[in-house]
Amino acid sequence: MSILVVGISHRTAPVDVLEQLALDTDGVAKLLDDVTACDHVSEAAVLATCNRLEIYTEVDRFHGSVEEISRLLCDRGAGFVLDNDLLSCLYVHYDDGAVSHLFHVAAGLDSMVVGEGQILGQAREALRHGQEAGTVGPALNVLFQQALRVGKRSHAETDIDRAAPSMVGAALDLATAESGSVAGKRVLVVGAGAMAALSVATVSRLGASDIAILNRTEGNAVRLAEEYAARSLPLSDLQSELAKADLVVSCTGASGVVVTADEVSRARFGNTDPLVFLDLALPHDVDPAVAELPGVDVIDLRRLASDLAGTEGAREVIGVREIVGEEITAFVAARRKASVTPTVVALRSMATTVVDAEIERLFSRRPDLDSEARAEVEMAVRRVADKLLHQPTTRVKELANEAGAVSYAAALRELFALDPEAVDAVTRAERP
Repeated sequence: MSILVVGISHRTAPVDVLEQLALDTDGVAKLLDDVTACDHVSEAAVLATCNRLEIYTEVDRFHGSVEEISRLLCDRGAGFVLDNDLLSCLYVHYDDGAVSHLFHVAAGLDSMVVGEGQILGQAREALRHGQEAGTVGPALNVLFQQALRVGKRSHAETDIDRAAPSMVGAALDLATAESGSVAGKRVLVVGAGAMAALSVATVSRLGASDIAILNRTEGNAVRLAEEYAARSLPLSDLQSELAKADLVVSCTGASGVVVTADEVSRARFGNTDPLVFLDLALPHDVDPAVAELPGVDVIDLRRLASDLAGTEGAREVIGVREIVGEEITAFVAARRKASVTPTVVALRSMATTVVDAEIERLFSRRPDLDSEARAEVEMAVRRVADKLLHQPTTRVKELANEAGAVSYAAALRELFALDPEAVDAVTRAERP
């Protein structure tokens, strides 16, 4: 069995394509069901963020699995993007490459804002959803748990947190450069999820004079507002709050437009004060026509991606890359070594069975041997078998870290005619 990743991200597709593939919680659940229904897939997890959609699977065949999973992703964009256009945006990582990719993602090295920490929570959510749906088994559980550890280590051992802001921080930096400091401003946050919570925390820290939180589910907004001494209001109050706001951060995760140009126009009637929108949702929350209104500026993910292209906190990123490289090497080495263990165990088990049978046959033919002689004979035969097996089993473990390690294990199975069921039985027993 091997790890396979099929995905699409801001690195391979424009934001408008990613918008058509955006999934809510129900969409992730449906995609997990569809993926695990594929013939060659035994485990699955979906990592869905504002700038990526990736399907992680454990598969027993590469080509058939890539085709099926790619088709499922293309189906999500049917009617919006031509298949050939979408296929050209997909990427595939397999086995060691899949491990390397997830570790880089978890460390924030593949993010729109390089080094940002939000991806850790998103990867944790992907693992949790898979566990709750019963689609994540031992292979993906170990992979994701290790990736989360790599991400945490990267942030703990480097200053990447200070060098690379979150998506919210980067958007606010861009807004500040154009319209001045957040301090003393009236901020309206639409939404109450993780991105909204980070937005509220950030503008509160930056000294916003008034923070209003609007959300369809009032309970979520109330809890967030209480934590930061903000106001919580129903979404029906949007127009009246728009009339008072200096800065609007919208990140609801809704499937359609939340803030219309008509609402903004009515709210700002007679108002000449500048208003900045940060639209951090995918699909977008703010009607693109809002940007055409006088005195209004809209910073969305497309614009943010363009402004952030190629920016990195160089020294800190180098440190994170070194950590990720170490972790990939260690994980892949352990994984390869583990892949040959069932073969080694099965080989020693077979040898023990042969020795037991031969000793029993010898003793049945020589009943005259006393207990001392029997013990000497048995010890000698077992010692010979152990010495004969020592070199090949030791070498196959040493070679496990080299390319082609799986072929060495296969050679052992062929040379000693090991029963495939015996090897599989060891593999099953070793899995938690």
